[in-house]
Amino acid sequence: MKNRITFYCTNCGNEYPKWQGKCTACGSWNTIVEQPAQPKKSSPATGARQLKAQPQQIDDVELTEELRFRTGMNELDRVLGGGAVQGSLVLIGGAPGIGKSTLMLQICNELCKEYTVLYVSGEESARQIKLRAARLNVSGETLYLFSETDLGNITDAVHQVKPDILIVDSIQTISSDASDSIPGSVAQVKQCTMALMELAKGEGLTVFVIGHINKEGSIAGPKVLEHMVDCVLSFEGEQQQTYRILRAVKNRFGATNEIGVFEMLDEGLTEVPNPSELLLSGRPAGAPGTCVTCVMEGARPVLAEVQALVTTSSFANPRRTSNGVEYGRAVMLIAVLERRGGLNIGNCDSYINVIGGLNLEEPAADLATVLAIASSFRNKPVPEDLAAIGEVGLTGELRPVTALAQRLSEVHRLGFTKCMIPSRNSGRQPEISGLQLIPVKNIREAMAALL
Repeated sequence: MKNRITFYCTNCGNEYPKWQGKCTACGSWNTIVEQPAQPKKSSPATGARQLKAQPQQIDDVELTEELRFRTGMNELDRVLGGGAVQGSLVLIGGAPGIGKSTLMLQICNELCKEYTVLYVSGEESARQIKLRAARLNVSGETLYLFSETDLGNITDAVHQVKPDILIVDSIQTISSDASDSIPGSVAQVKQCTMALMELAKGEGLTVFVIGHINKEGSIAGPKVLEHMVDCVLSFEGEQQQTYRILRAVKNRFGATNEIGVFEMLDEGLTEVPNPSELLLSGRPAGAPGTCVTCVMEGARPVLAEVQALVTTSSFANPRRTSNGVEYGRAVMLIAVLERRGGLNIGNCDSYINVIGGLNLEEPAADLATVLAIASSFRNKPVPEDLAAIGEVGLTGELRPVTALAQRLSEVHRLGFTKCMIPSRNSGRQPEISGLQLIPVKNIREAMAALL
């Protein structure tokens, strides 16, 4: 029977019987393409099917600890939850040229001391990889290079070499004979990822897969790709800057939202074990419009500098620009500051920026953002030895934050002597010698105490 033609959304993988402009599942426009559907396999009659494995009671299931191994980079091990897990499938996504292939090739230098690694590339020849490895000083007798795009040949190479670790660069270039679609299509990505997952689980092989991202910044291909893998790592950063941030978006074997910080140099990626000190380096002294806060990235407290510039607008509609702070939240904080704080900034242009390319998604950075805006508007600097931590509500009140003890320890470690916190948190935190706590109830009290 002739295969039925169906349509797929390249963003989420949802299927449609006919073409349409908008995907009703994810809301994306012009992402639905035509793909031949695979014929359904005939299933045996009801009652004739035998189960390969029998259901178990939860009390009868034995618990075993995951076998982890170090990758040679502490920052990568931190994001993975303490190291890579044997038999896991890890997806690493990022913009072109951000350093995904460089990171994978660099960890091979350490992994090859104890394990056998097969590096498969569908984008570069073995000679090109060798040239890059020579620049990064990567070598090893147990490192094998294979330039191939056919999934069947890759599987045969795995059975021949029998590696402990498989690196695939990238999943969008691999194709399978089981699908007639072009490489990188929804059907091919799903088919190849499923085959790699079965290879990892069936033979205890640790697989690192590199994935491209689309123009919206999400990993290209169907959304089901991220659900199939065990861990999703996002490599972030601006190409104009040398710093890169590796963030865990999903991790079945550890905490999410952990970050690892790297610096891209001529000899490759180097680890940044103290990102707080890095992000605060070069901070201007006595300048208005800047304030330091402490956010939790997973289990790691990180200090970040929030800068704001408020100036009189020459247009009817004032501009609002935010980089590093979510735009909707930045606009909300400006409105709260005007309504509850008594500052007439509605007719002013407001620009907010987080130094170092860090994205502050935690609401604990609200107080520092508000103080930076107010400091710029009043042209009065916030004390250099002060950090601010707290969530701001719509009525201008300060809400308590979690893990305040860890934040205060990091603030004190980097030389700050004062820290402004919500008053509801002040009575439950241990006193730290040399760090003065300034509890406040709302943003009016915060501005009165400093500005």
